[in-house]
Amino acid sequence: MTATDSALTALSQGWCALSLLHGRIEAHIERALQAAHGLSVREYSLLDVLSRQHSGVGGHLRMHQVADAVVLSQSATTRLVSRLEDRGLLNRYLCATDRRGIYTDVSPAGLALLAEARPTNDTALREALDEAARKPELAPLVAAVKNTPAATG
Repeated sequence: MTATDSALTALSQGWCALSLLHGRIEAHIERALQAAHGLSVREYSLLDVLSRQHSGVGGHLRMHQVADAVVLSQSATTRLVSRLEDRGLLNRYLCATDRRGIYTDVSPAGLALLAEARPTNDTALREALDEAARKPELAPLVAAVKNTPAATG
């Protein structure tokens, strides 16, 4: 085995550990959100991203920006938005300055559900990270997540 092979193996193992950590966290949060609020992780993420929009220049996201923010394809994002709109949690409307643009806002019912679900999401995230931190192969990744500027600031 060459040094390059060892480096690639280590890189691959690191990626597998990161993927495992993500999967475990997402599954734990999914169970908590579904049980308490009837929301999937993706639905929660979408409501959260859209709730941070504001009126004015640069305040709204187009559908492709929303798709990027929630890490879904545009078609999957559109289907997700439609489901949440059917549940009365979102509203869609045309951009006033560009009729090709479609914006989405969280409805009052969506904001209320998001406010109820946020503590559940946060608690489930902390629980999943604490559990993962007890596994030696995941502990360094958990530490990195907890020490990111966004997490500490």
